[in-house]
Amino acid sequence: MHTSTGDDQRFVVEMSAITIRFPGVLALDGVDLRLRPGEVHALLGENGAGKSTLIKALTGVYAIDEGTIVVAGEHRVFGSAADAQSAGISTVYQEINLCPNLSVGENVMLGHESRTVRGIDWRATHRAAAEHLASLGVTIDTQSMLGSHSIAVQQLVAISRAMVLDARVLILDEPTSSLDREEVDRLFAVVRGLRDRGVAILFVTHFLDQVYEISDRITVLRNGRLVGEYPAAELSRGDLVTKMIGRVLDDLEAISASAERSVDRSVTPVLRAESIGRRGVLDPADIDVYRGEVVGIAGLLGSGRTELVRLLYGADRADTGTVEINGERTKVTNPRRAIERRIAFSSENRRSEGIIADLTVGENIVLGIQARRGWLRRVRRAERDAVVAEYMSALGVRPADPDRIAGELSGGNQQKVLLARWLATAPELIILDEPTRGIDVGAKADIQAKVAELAEQGLSVIFISSELEEVLRLAQRVVVMRDRRKIGVLESATVDVDGVIDFMATHDMAAQGAAPAGPDGARSEGSVA
Repeated sequence: MHTSTGDDQRFVVEMSAITIRFPGVLALDGVDLRLRPGEVHALLGENGAGKSTLIKALTGVYAIDEGTIVVAGEHRVFGSAADAQSAGISTVYQEINLCPNLSVGENVMLGHESRTVRGIDWRATHRAAAEHLASLGVTIDTQSMLGSHSIAVQQLVAISRAMVLDARVLILDEPTSSLDREEVDRLFAVVRGLRDRGVAILFVTHFLDQVYEISDRITVLRNGRLVGEYPAAELSRGDLVTKMIGRVLDDLEAISASAERSVDRSVTPVLRAESIGRRGVLDPADIDVYRGEVVGIAGLLGSGRTELVRLLYGADRADTGTVEINGERTKVTNPRRAIERRIAFSSENRRSEGIIADLTVGENIVLGIQARRGWLRRVRRAERDAVVAEYMSALGVRPADPDRIAGELSGGNQQKVLLARWLATAPELIILDEPTRGIDVGAKADIQAKVAELAEQGLSVIFISSELEEVLRLAQRVVVMRDRRKIGVLESATVDVDGVIDFMATHDMAAQGAAPAGPDGARSEGSVA
């Protein structure tokens, strides 16, 4: 674990007894936050804990009602984001706040271009931008359009811009939510370099593994109050989770026990797909799911997980293979046909393919029922109210207001609304693609527990998650994918996370039949899942 240099009492930022009130809400209640130069400091808490409000207080977006902010020994009152930037505080948000229609160099140097009496010296400006990027170990054509680059590169450009502004404090708000492992490694290399140069990094994330990988110190908030500040090396993951949600996650042990439940595979499966594929998208693959079974799909980003389930649901058209529903050969050529056959699909992209942010919670929940019936058979108001109330209660949607605009809910509650939408259609099979991505640990536990409960009641589930622990906790079997092909199936009761990772790494041998069927009973490519 990295240890900051210098006097431990030397803080670049001291926020003391910060209190912020909104109409009818005490958003922050006497919260303290201390940032040391040359440290990565994680700020953690469930959605609604007050993290965003505290960041906005530090960056001048929100005025504080009580408390003090001291930056580098000087009391500061920020009336705007510009005030905070002038004090050396910069933020890189999850949604990159740059200009994609401008070049990389223009974004890095925006407002700080090299100038002569004749105006902007663009050659010197791009040269300076390249130097700032190179100082972070980043080599990019500064004249290329920013919008042509990945989110990961755009984040590095945003960090470089912060360094142009002489940031002494860099706030990273959910910077890794859309990155793959290689991109996370690249970002963390840059973060460590800035830390070693004495920059204080405030890191906000839902990924606990990453917290322990990069952070030196942790501050935990809950319900707008400070729970405590801890050295990362001295706080176990179990204790961290307990402090974040205020209760011990005994539920997770019960969920894991559910995954060990036996499933009757002597009967006809709810879904059987053979050689389902699409040229250039997914190699032909087999998969079957039995009544009451959770089948997990594991693999790195780009492995073909989402491509497979979109073919099963008819969101994309397969050009090879056959599908049987309850033993009956059928063609699932579009989502409406899937819904008619009682297959539901919750997309990984809940913003563009899930929640309708401008509709109410109730309207979002009833959409699945309406789609199944068709738009000529409207859902009656009394039926709508009963269904919405039932599933909001069952899933613990908060706030419990069906007339609340869905876009105003936290990520975890939006995900519960999506789950409610599809459960209301009474599916036989539900496909959940990254249902817990980007939500807090308490909401994750709630959703996992509900999935386990529904499976025990007979619902069949296909579950995709980038977190292997989550897949193994829920699934009876795990389909492993790599390079857009299925490479095998593992019985989750006989394999751990390391076993899945090892299987992914050795898939070439397994696929070619040069190795045994795989660790712990894994079957090689070509078998029916």
